[in-house]
Amino acid sequence: MSQFKSAEEAAAAGKYVRRVRSFVKREGRLTKGQAAAIERQWPQLGLALEQGLLNFETVFNNSNPVTLEIGFGMGHSLVEMAKNAPEQNFIGIEVHEPGVGACLMAAEDAGVTNLRLFNDDAVEVLEQCIADESLQQVQIFFPDPWHKKRHHKRRLIQPEFVAHLCKKLKPNGVIHLATDWENYAEHMLEVLSGEPRLSNLSTAGDFIPRPEERPKTKFEQRGETKGHGVWDLKFQKAK
Repeated sequence: MSQFKSAEEAAAAGKYVRRVRSFVKREGRLTKGQAAAIERQWPQLGLALEQGLLNFETVFNNSNPVTLEIGFGMGHSLVEMAKNAPEQNFIGIEVHEPGVGACLMAAEDAGVTNLRLFNDDAVEVLEQCIADESLQQVQIFFPDPWHKKRHHKRRLIQPEFVAHLCKKLKPNGVIHLATDWENYAEHMLEVLSGEPRLSNLSTAGDFIPRPEERPKTKFEQRGETKGHGVWDLKFQKAK
């Protein structure tokens, strides 16, 4: 940490510091471009657990509604959504550091200012930094499906986690999920349907067409050419 004695001291000085974590992240090395983007953009767009419970009006300097994305990958669709909706604010969470660097590069190129990022575990961010009933939307797109049956318990979308997300949503707030794995889509539908505070926005009671605001990823486009399906779900919290 060089001249800084703690992560808090470094953050106060506007410096990005890689922290020791209690889990192993599967990631490659940062490219020079990603590292440079983190150095330039983190003081403006970066958030850290050490900041504690966030006041969104202070973070964004406005009172616009906030969407939280968990696991934004390389961040291209998140940046596109933020660029297309300047009247909203977006927070992204990603443990994959090259993804954070790539997202910051894209945000810089797009001139996006209504976006903030965490390079931390989503559960810790939700517990320590996000106030109850503060989010307009939570979105999770293409999480790891853990397709082997013995690994299903590792899936992110579980009743306890969804209940925790509901606490963070404002009344009428929305959870938007998407997956290209049909078995996981069915699992998501079952879990969300089992949460009493949520109601399905699908008129058919299952899945919705891809909303226009969710950009189609290159991965999704490649899958479509091979006949792979994608399932979107939107559930709304009661008033």
